Amino acid sequence: RIDGVLHGVFELPPAVQNAVTARIKILARMDVAERRRPQDGRIKTRSAGGREVELRISVMPTAFGEKAVMRIFDPDIVVRSYAELGFDPHEEQLWRALVERPHGVVLVTGPTGSGKTTTLYSTLKQLARPELNVCTIEDPIEMVASELNQMQVQPAIDLDFAAGVRTLLRQDPDIIMVGEIRDLETAQMAVQAALTGHLLLSTLHTNDAPSAITRLLDLGVPHYLIQSTLAGVVAQRLLRTLCPHCKREEALDVDVWQALTRGHSMALPTRVFVPVGCIECRHTGYRGRIAVYEMLRLGPSLRPLVGVSFDCARLTQQAEREGMRPLRMAGASAVARGITALDEVLTVLPLAE
Repeated sequence: RIDGVLHGVFELPPAVQNAVTARIKILARMDVAERRRPQDGRIKTRSAGGREVELRISVMPTAFGEKAVMRIFDPDIVVRSYAELGFDPHEEQLWRALVERPHGVVLVTGPTGSGKTTTLYSTLKQLARPELNVCTIEDPIEMVASELNQMQVQPAIDLDFAAGVRTLLRQDPDIIMVGEIRDLETAQMAVQAALTGHLLLSTLHTNDAPSAITRLLDLGVPHYLIQSTLAGVVAQRLLRTLCPHCKREEALDVDVWQALTRGHSMALPTRVFVPVGCIECRHTGYRGRIAVYEMLRLGPSLRPLVGVSFDCARLTQQAEREGMRPLRMAGASAVARGITALDEVLTVLPLAE
C-alpha cells in the first residue's frame, strides 16, 4: 500500500508461498504450526540508514492459504513538525492553543489510517519537556519514546483503557494520552482526568469534528460534563499530493467546484492540476500525502449548545460562523493551492447529501 492505495508489486509462485509465510511467522515469534487461527506479532529490523524500524504482523487463514499483512512503524515518519503535519499558520496557532492549556479534553477524530496517531505523537514529542510528566495508555504502543511514560493495554489481565487512566491519575501526570475512547467507562475516566486538572488527548472514530460530541453523548457522558471539560475536537483526513514532476494544469469543472464548496463562499481558483503519471510516482500521478483538518474549538458561545437535546447541525452552523473551516473547504483550499486534485478530494471527502 503506497499512499493508502494497494499496488501489485510481485506475485509469489504458489510453491514458495507457504514457506515465505512460515518464515515471516517465525521472525514474528508466532506459532508456525497453527494455521487455522489468526495471529499477531512484531518484527524489529533496521532500515538502510541504520534506524530501528518495527513491523507489526497480522496473519489470518483464507480459502487459499494464510494471508499476512505487515504494518511499518518508522519513528522518523511518525514524528513531524506542525508544518510537516500540514497545519497552516492559523491552524497551528489553534492547535497550540488547545494542547498547551493546563487541563481539558482534546480529541482527534477520523477513520482508521487518517494520520491521528502521527498527529498525537508529533504533538506529544513537542510538548514533552523534562519538567512535564507525560503518560500514555495505548493498544498497542505504536512507537516507543524515551520522553513518554507509556503503558500498554492488557485485556487478559483486565488492564483496559479505563483502568489504565485510573492508574495514570495516581502517577501525578501533567498530560495523558489515551489511545482511543471506545466505551463509557473510558470516556468517564477521560472526563474525570480533565476535571481534576489534567490535559487529556485521545482519538475517536467520527466523520467530522462536531460528531465527536454526538458520539460522547451516545456513549452516555452527561452533557454538562462535556460542556465543562471538552476543549476542542480536530477531525482530519489524508489526501494524496500530486506528483510535482508530472502534474498537468487543466480547466476547472465549475459545477464540481460549486458542489464541493456549496454553502461557502470561496473564489474560483485561477488554475487547478490533475494527475498524469511518470516513473517518479510509479505512474499514479501522486506522491506522498498531506493532512487536512477541521478544527472545532469549544468557546463560550458554543458550550451552551451542548445541552440535553443536542442539535449537531446547529452547533456546526454556529462553529462555522465563528470561523471553523469544514474538511471539504480545507480540501478545496488544497486544490486551489495546486497540492492535490479535485477527484482526490471527492474520493476522500464525498459530497454531503
